[in-house]
Amino acid sequence: MAARKILIGGGTGFIGRNLGELLLANGYEVTNIARMPGTNNISWSVLEVSGLPKKTCAVVNCAGQQFMDFSKSWTPGFKQNVQNSRVYTTQALAKAINHSEDKPKVYIVVTGVGAYEPSEFNKYDETSPTTGIDFFSRLVFEWEKAAYVDPPVRLVIIRSGAVLGRWGGMIKNMFLPFYFGFGGRIGTGKQYLPWIHIDDLIRLIHFAIENENVQGVLNGVAPHVITNDEFTKSFAKALKRPALVPVPETILDFLLNPERAMIMTKGQHVIPKRVLEYGFKYQYDDIDKACKEFAHIFPKKHPLK
Repeated sequence: MAARKILIGGGTGFIGRNLGELLLANGYEVTNIARMPGTNNISWSVLEVSGLPKKTCAVVNCAGQQFMDFSKSWTPGFKQNVQNSRVYTTQALAKAINHSEDKPKVYIVVTGVGAYEPSEFNKYDETSPTTGIDFFSRLVFEWEKAAYVDPPVRLVIIRSGAVLGRWGGMIKNMFLPFYFGFGGRIGTGKQYLPWIHIDDLIRLIHFAIENENVQGVLNGVAPHVITNDEFTKSFAKALKRPALVPVPETILDFLLNPERAMIMTKGQHVIPKRVLEYGFKYQYDDIDKACKEFAHIFPKKHPLK
């Protein structure tokens, strides 16, 4: 029987843990690369010394310092950590693949739609050029460049939008303010919000692992293109709460630094053209359906337990 071992960089994070649960349910053996010891975990230093576990069929990297960690100031040192935690981990996995005699069938790297220039007018699909004009687009450029291996294996780069789910990402940060009626749009609310439900993102990764024809850049976003204002109204409606407290852009610029705040105050109109062409089926293809799924203060089951 073909090897069904998968190595996940950042396997203990929001995306990685959900992905691990899905892969285990589908009969794969999962090994996580993480800073903390644990069952089925290895460290990045062990990876460097020992290489890939034998008979690894797929490698997935979703590691990275959370740049929206509001407890951290946007200092040059923190920005360097944000970059290194993405570029160096991606590079380390590429190096391990290069040195492996029994190479995996596919290498998947989850990056971000920050590759595309924020705009109220441009529309982006996977063929659109990236500009590298701001911190995040330059980061994604270096991040994706670090993924290439020689001799090549099948490479899939998933440029994820905001990942929506009850137990992580932006929903974890904003759930209580919205639940208590203090939610509201950000700035004018006209900025686009590329998004994807966590279940669809991990299913897309699983889809890319199992379909040998899938390769190259995929936009990991839902096909329902929305603005921040549309998301705000949908989430508030699902919670049965008002959302009448807008957050001025100037406040976020002051609190977070304009360079970081632009993730929330600016946006991109991104469509998953190649994802749909490959025939991937979304579970949560519109924002109302997605918001209803995670708009519960006490969900029946924590997906990470």
